[in-house]
Amino acid sequence: MLESFDYSLIDWSRGQFALTAMYHWIFVPLTLGLGFLVAIMESIYVKTGDPEWKRITKFWMTIFGINFAIGVATGIILEFEFGTNWSNYSWFVGDIFGAPLAIEGIMAFFMESTFIAIMFFGWTKVSKKMHLLSTWLVAFGASLSALWILVANAWMQLPVGMVFNPDTARNEMVNFWDVLLSPMAVSKFTHTISSSYTLAALVVIGISAWFLRKKRHLVFAKRSIVLAAVFGLVTSLFTLLTGDYSAKVIAKHQPMKFAAFEGLNIGQRGAPLVAIGIVSTTPEDPNNENIKDFAFKIEIPNFLSYMAFSDFNAFIPGIKDLMEGNEEHGIMSATEKITRGKLAIDALAEYKQAKEAGNMEKVAEAKSILDENFKYFGYGYFINNPNDLIPSMPITFYSFHIMVALGVWFIMFFGIILLLVYKNKISGAGFWLVVAIINIPLAFLASQSGWVTAEMGRQPWVIQDLMPTMTAVSKLDTNAVITTFILFALIFTTLLIAELSIMFKTIKAGPKAITETGNPKAVKEDASSAGNDQLSN
Repeated sequence: MLESFDYSLIDWSRGQFALTAMYHWIFVPLTLGLGFLVAIMESIYVKTGDPEWKRITKFWMTIFGINFAIGVATGIILEFEFGTNWSNYSWFVGDIFGAPLAIEGIMAFFMESTFIAIMFFGWTKVSKKMHLLSTWLVAFGASLSALWILVANAWMQLPVGMVFNPDTARNEMVNFWDVLLSPMAVSKFTHTISSSYTLAALVVIGISAWFLRKKRHLVFAKRSIVLAAVFGLVTSLFTLLTGDYSAKVIAKHQPMKFAAFEGLNIGQRGAPLVAIGIVSTTPEDPNNENIKDFAFKIEIPNFLSYMAFSDFNAFIPGIKDLMEGNEEHGIMSATEKITRGKLAIDALAEYKQAKEAGNMEKVAEAKSILDENFKYFGYGYFINNPNDLIPSMPITFYSFHIMVALGVWFIMFFGIILLLVYKNKISGAGFWLVVAIINIPLAFLASQSGWVTAEMGRQPWVIQDLMPTMTAVSKLDTNAVITTFILFALIFTTLLIAELSIMFKTIKAGPKAITETGNPKAVKEDASSAGNDQLSN
């Protein structure tokens, strides 16, 4: 069955979608986090009337706007690819995937696009409170937009709230709230959104640290650092909590992905967590190149069991348990799932044939077999090569551990920065200012690693257990996909370079002074303002 698939087309289609998604995700987390930071900054300005906070707000609002514009462009292309490159997927998911995206466009994106004009151009045209409300609505709109997109993605990882209609070969939503409030949707939204806020805080601190090193705009830089460090510490701690919850959800609903996180080949009670490890380049099993062991590892005893089930002695199934089955722990083998999946696929074909022939008795029989085995539907496509059910363990392992290690480091960093601010030593902390600047690319690395973990870890599924990635691809000419891949790579790289160029010029120019009438003018810092080393004027 698998021989009929064009794997070159599948790989290039996956590559094109990954390229678009990863470029898009460069811009999204910064937009999400900066939106709320700017809203908080403007709230302080409205509350205190201090023009310095208005200056701070307008500078970071400019950075937000530059990033927002490029993010929208890449996001639109990403949604179009579902129809062009993944039409089989779009058909199979029915309105379950389309509904959240439609709500995102009608509700969230409409809110953003409506109030962003007031946010940028309404400073002298509306009242302070109305302008502040618009800024908050843009921030909430961006996060609301992320909510619906993440709900759609979460359904792909845990399909709930639906039934399969054999007449149309589509999944149909029967419970909207099950889709919206599934454990996967809650964990994915809270973890993704909080990590985005953390990224934005690190960017603000890094850019402000550059100003301190250049001894420019010191009051602006210090206030930005204080606010971003507090915001970042709170959101990074929340990211840690949501990450823990996400791990528990994945351990329950995507055990193969969880096993790949830690390279756990053989299940065990009191499973250790690999704190540091190097994956071996040779397979552990000569008959299965997807199962690899470690060349080196340092483990924390029993901690993986606790992370998964809050029990230091809980059993965690390994990759081999999930492939070969484990009767003691009620784990069905991959072979059995493939058999049941093939039954479901054949029953669907028989259902359609019986329906056309008007044989209602056969229709009912086929429908019964289909319903009984539908949750294994996707496994039927792996009858010739069950080893493809194992994701890339090295990629999943490394991306997960990079994300976790950097997340822990960021919590420590925020604490150090706040301690330096408290002791009034932030200006002279040259080493930590350099670290703050280096943390900017590390923040994006952590963010991208999180998505690689989530998406590569669930392979080979585009919809967990129901639809393999190889069946979701549109019937396109492979050369056409290769051509568009190259074009998109060139366009997205050009956009990224353009954004960075504009961003660097904006940062180099620095924040503008605010006159009494509210019009911006170039800042001309005199010796006294340049030498001001206090948090207040």
